[in-house]
Parts: sequence; structure tokens; C-alpha cells
Amino acid sequence: MSKKSNIKITVLFVLSVSLIVAAMTTYLLTLYYRHVCFYILGGFCDSMIENNPDSQQAVLEVLKTQDFYMTGENILSNKFDNHVISDFGYYPSNLGITGTTALWIAVLVFFAGGILFLFSFWYWHRKSDARVQALTGYLEKINTGVQGLVFESSDDQFSKLQDEIYKTVTELYQTKEQALTARNNFAENLSNIAHQLKTPITSISLTVQMAKEHLGNARTAEIERQINRLMHLEEALLLLSRIDAGTLVFDRKPTDVFTILSLASDNLYELFMQKGVLIDVPEMGEMDINVDLNWTMEAVMNLMKNCMEATGIGTAVHCSYEKNPLYVQIRIWDEGEGFAKEDFPHLFERFYRGENAKNTGIGIGLSLSKAIIEMQNGIIRAFNFPNGGACFEVRFYLS
Repeated sequence: MSKKSNIKITVLFVLSVSLIVAAMTTYLLTLYYRHVCFYILGGFCDSMIENNPDSQQAVLEVLKTQDFYMTGENILSNKFDNHVISDFGYYPSNLGITGTTALWIAVLVFFAGGILFLFSFWYWHRKSDARVQALTGYLEKINTGVQGLVFESSDDQFSKLQDEIYKTVTELYQTKEQALTARNNFAENLSNIAHQLKTPITSISLTVQMAKEHLGNARTAEIERQINRLMHLEEALLLLSRIDAGTLVFDRKPTDVFTILSLASDNLYELFMQKGVLIDVPEMGEMDINVDLNWTMEAVMNLMKNCMEATGIGTAVHCSYEKNPLYVQIRIWDEGEGFAKEDFPHLFERFYRGENAKNTGIGIGLSLSKAIIEMQNGIIRAFNFPNGGACFEVRFYLS
């Protein structure tokens, strides 16, 4: 609202209140005037009758000839029984303006003031609501990604709020651009490092193949194992760079949960056999989730491998899944000792390896699983069962 609008509303409020006060004052003054007239006339008649008792009938006849309208009101009549005109049925309501007339005048003025007051309040509310709606619409458009929105500023009680919103939005845009630039630079650097690793790894691998006949299989096996770790790291870094740059594309389709778990366990079958750990994937009915089969299977495999590494020979890694109206929940747990308390805040951080972790892996599998799951409208958390065993709980939301 502009200054002119504020002035108009203020004038309307003052005028409406003035009319209401004037109506009440008019009615009260009318009542007071009638009582004063009654006192004066009563005193005059008392004096006349007191000085001339025979004039009582004459006074009565004179009063009856006046154009007074008998309304039947009996306002404060008990207080005026000493006046002679009270004996003849005359009261303050019979003098001057009648009570009905004064009441109607006061009511009309009061309603006029009330209507004017309601109109001014409605006008003020409409203007305020329009400003709030404009600011709300601006924020909604900003949240949907529309940039460069500016609307005309006005001098009212919302001006300071509007200025602060503009400042906040501008700062948020600048922060977002800086964050995007930093993320893209990080992703680019990560990708460059991964590509730089590929050349020496390939060269070392070829050298090991050629040196097998001289060094023997025992010594080259350890070298090959370290080369495989480096190759896995290189692939993970490339994948992380794609995730950070937002270039990882998912082919999301309705996919049965049992199919995902079965394929993941099949791919890990030999690894589980070498470890002496069983994997239990029960059939619990058809439940579809809208995900990319290959990438989701990759995330599940990382969770299964983590559970396998945390349990001992002759134990098992278990899976279960269920569905409700909001999400499909998948649980993968082991029969080991569970996560250490100090590991919980860092489980899904990149390159973090727990205090009790064995000398395997590079500490990147859980962070990849978390990224893949969250990019497909899911969440993941980890906890320990009361009786032992670590559990990963994944929820894919249906909407």
C-alpha cells in the first residue's frame, strides 16, 4: 500500500469512529435534555399550584393542550413522584424529542459509523492481503527456479520485509552459484585424478604380467591385488565425479525388489562362498519401486559386502523387505558385533573406514550407496540390533 492508501484508510477509520461516538453522544445528550426539561417544567408547575392551589386543573388542561406524544415509557419515573405533572402521567420521555425518535437517529448514525468502520477495515485487509500474496508468489517462483523476478516497490508497512526478502534471495543466489562452481571444480578435479591414475595402473598391470615368470605367482599375486584396488578406486572416483557434477543418469523404471536383491546376491555368490558366509534373500511377494535396476543393484551389493566383511565364517547375511502406503522398506543385516558407537556419525562419509575395519576396501562403498539411493527418492540409515548385528535400512518413497 502507498502513502495515499494509508492516508485514506486512516481518514476512514477516524471518520467511522467519530460517527459512532457522535451517535452515542447524541442519544445521551437527548436523554439528559429531556430530564432537564422535566425538572424545569415540574418545578414551574409545583410553584404555580403551591401559590394557587385552585390552578391545578388549569395547569393540567394547559399541559394537555401541548403537542406531547405519550409513548408509555417510564424512565426514572420513581424519582419524580414529588412533581405534580407526574400525577398526571407525564415523564421525561414525553418532553422534547421523543425517545423513539432520538433512538432511531442514534441507531442510524451508529450504523453509518459501523458500516464505514467495516469498510475501512475490509479495504485495509484487502490491501494487506494483496501485498502478502504478492510476496508469497514471489518466493514460490524463486523456489521453482525462476530468476530475475522484480516487482514494483511501494512505501508501506511491508516495505522493510520486501527489502529483506530481496537481500536474502540475492545472497542465496550468490551462495548457490559459488557452491555450484566449487562442486563442478571438485568434480572436474576428481575426474582428472581418476583419469591420471588409469595410465600408471595399466602400465603396472602389464609389467606384472610380464614379470610373472621371473617373480613367481606368490609375489605377483599381492601386486595384482593392490592393482585391483587401485583400479576399483579409479572407477569409484570417476563415479563420484559424475555424481558431484550431476551427470549421472538413472533409467528409472518399476522394478521388483526381490529381483534387485536376487541379482545382487548372485553377483556376490563366489565372494560369499570364499568368505564362508551365507546370504538369505526370502521371497516376500511382489513389490515394485521406481529405480534404475543396475545402479540400485550396485548400491545393494555394497551394503551386502559391508555386512559380509563384518561377520564371521558360518554366519549369514539376511535380507527382508516390506511395503506400506508411503514407501518400500529394505533391510540388510549381519550376525556380527555391530557398528562401533564412534563410527555412526561417519559411516556414510567418503573414504571413512571404521576403527575395527579389516584391511579391505577403500571406504567409499557406503557413500556411493547413499548417493545412489538418495538420488532415486530414497533414504538410508544404519543401526545395531539389541542382540547384536548391524543393519542397513533403505526406504524408497512411492510418490
